[in-house]
Amino acid sequence: MNSNESTNNTLFTKEFTKNPYPTYAKLRETEPVYRILLPDGQYGWMITRYEDAIEALKDLRLIKNFSKLTGENEGYDSIFTHNMLFSDPPDHKRLRGLVQKAFTPRMIAEMRDRIQEITDDLLDEIAKKDSMNLIDDLAFPLPIIVICEILGVPSEDRDKFRIWSNSLIEGTNGEHAKDMAVHMQEFTKYLGDRFSKVRESPGEDLISQLIMAEEEGDKLTEKELYGVVSLLIIAGHETTVNLIGNSILSFLEHPDQLQLLQDHPEMIHTALEESLRYNGPVESSTSRWAREDFEFKGKEISKGDLVIIALNSANHDPNQFTDPEVFDITREKSPHLAFGKGIHLCLGAPLARLEGEIAISSLLQRFPQIKLSVDTNELEWRPGMVVRGVKEIPLSF
Repeated sequence: MNSNESTNNTLFTKEFTKNPYPTYAKLRETEPVYRILLPDGQYGWMITRYEDAIEALKDLRLIKNFSKLTGENEGYDSIFTHNMLFSDPPDHKRLRGLVQKAFTPRMIAEMRDRIQEITDDLLDEIAKKDSMNLIDDLAFPLPIIVICEILGVPSEDRDKFRIWSNSLIEGTNGEHAKDMAVHMQEFTKYLGDRFSKVRESPGEDLISQLIMAEEEGDKLTEKELYGVVSLLIIAGHETTVNLIGNSILSFLEHPDQLQLLQDHPEMIHTALEESLRYNGPVESSTSRWAREDFEFKGKEISKGDLVIIALNSANHDPNQFTDPEVFDITREKSPHLAFGKGIHLCLGAPLARLEGEIAISSLLQRFPQIKLSVDTNELEWRPGMVVRGVKEIPLSF
């Protein structure tokens, strides 16, 4: 077995999922643009260095809409493919523009009090018990309640979204494909029923705004309406769930940094940025494909080749970050890539940051003695190459 095969075999193990950073360090050193064999038998390229990652994220020769290469929709043409995440200019600008106004810094700032109120309510419920599961009790419900309120979706439906979202995120694993098909049908029907209700009685929520924009003059097709709303529901909470979970885990594994933040709560902004850099909630970018043949860092990329940017590897590149394996909340402003870069920079980044800051600050203030109830080696990391997060984080306080 050559070193390439050996490295590839480590990329999809539980050991890698638990701690991918040693493998990333080896790739950055020896094979920064690495030909990777995915579990489904597809080959692609993984980019692991920071400067290369930025270049690739901005490279218009790498496209998000695979059907542009083939003229037809490959795989499943699902409701999730007709949105800004899987589109290229000029469609990307049009779709993103319709949603952007709901996520401006001013709009997000106006939500601070409501996010704090939701967080306090969740912590009140936790205080009635003698232990908590961070994911179930805080990290999941907070962002799903917030995005439901933005979209005008009844909060009692949020547990369904968790099932559907998990199914989609983990559906890249072949054994989950059947479940995913069923869950996507359920999700599509749910959204169709919701859209019908909103058309009959529109409100001030974002779904109402998108539907009215659609009806004003071909701004959104029906498929795009499904695509944009489903993206907002899933991406609107997935990143923040893992941001909160991974951040608290990093602090518990580094008690000196936890104490520093508790002594200086005003450091929450830099603390959050360091958490995003150190163990970010998004492992890799979503798929890109080469529009044409071209050379990239000495590698011949062929038209149609899949390209993946390992964001968490880029965030540990020693050429960009001093002592990248050290978790240091005093680190100067961090140019990390946790939310991507270029035209596909995460639309919800300001909201995720605000939710993360409020959740982490409030939790540590309310329960200053929190600690893990299990050994870190017992924690189960979620499978898949896109999101990075732990399924459950049991804490005592």
